[in-house]
Amino acid sequence: MKTVYSPRHRLHVDNQELNAGVITPAFELPARVDFILKRIAAIGLGDVIEATPVDAVAAAAKVHDASYLQFMADFWSLWLAEGRTSPTMPYVWPARGQHDIRPEHVNGLMGYYSFDGGGSFVEGTWQAVQSAVWSAVGAAELINGGEKAAYALCRPPGHHAGSSTMGGYCFINNAAVAAQWFLDHGARRVSILDVDYHHGNGTQEIFYRRDDVQTVDLHADTRFAYPFFSGRADEVGEGKGEGFALNLPMPFGTAWDVWGASLDEACRAIEVFGPDVVIVSLGLDTFEGDPISKFKLKREDYPKIGARIARLGRPTLFVQEGGYAVEDIGHNAVGVLSGFEGN
Repeated sequence: MKTVYSPRHRLHVDNQELNAGVITPAFELPARVDFILKRIAAIGLGDVIEATPVDAVAAAAKVHDASYLQFMADFWSLWLAEGRTSPTMPYVWPARGQHDIRPEHVNGLMGYYSFDGGGSFVEGTWQAVQSAVWSAVGAAELINGGEKAAYALCRPPGHHAGSSTMGGYCFINNAAVAAQWFLDHGARRVSILDVDYHHGNGTQEIFYRRDDVQTVDLHADTRFAYPFFSGRADEVGEGKGEGFALNLPMPFGTAWDVWGASLDEACRAIEVFGPDVVIVSLGLDTFEGDPISKFKLKREDYPKIGARIARLGRPTLFVQEGGYAVEDIGHNAVGVLSGFEGN
């Protein structure tokens, strides 16, 4: 299986986050990519291709609001104009019942275009964000060119990014961009299977009223787990999209027996939908050693995930999302990919 990635991801470094009321260095680190690439090389998974630049804004504008993309493009110059150079994150957000007012000051804009304190900017963030889109589109092109599967090693990740909101380390929704790209290049239906520990709230929001993209999401019960405000089992889509969103929340402590059964249920729903291509939002924070998650999957479970997805028999694009047990992420990510390949 071929991997597409961009070394420009490293421009997003020394980012911070607001986590449970405390500002800390972000768990989402450049080293995540290093460990994955090292493992790809160690087992000879396949060629690693540097992503070719594409018009990331044009691709993202198919699923994100233009004003939101412009804000991210302008952010660092606005920040410098305030005499600031340090990493930053949002700190104020509109609340329920307030008017939908777009502020003019950069601090207000950060809150307007975010849902949490995880959308941390540094000088190179926007360049890295665009390069993640390059990886997603480049891997999609490989599949359209006849590859059975491809891996977009995207960083920053994307599944929490909504049509006009950033958060959870995510700025542009790479999986959503790829889904729309496939539709624009001949696909009739696309399924997005999100196996990250956290609900892909951004992906669901983008496609919630559409019937050409199915969203299927396995995640921790959001009554108790981030992102808290979406991902319930009764969220099934609206309007044309009714019936095309499936959420499979699970309790803290979930291990393979329950998680694997949910994956079977998810795959059966995908088979009924009959997509032309499957996109897997590949989060590895289901791992028992993940520092910010509470599931109990073991290293030997990850090849089983890939093998089950392979049984769908569809062209498959894997898009990297979460996973913060950094020294284990290479084994777990490549475990899924090699399991898909039958190795």
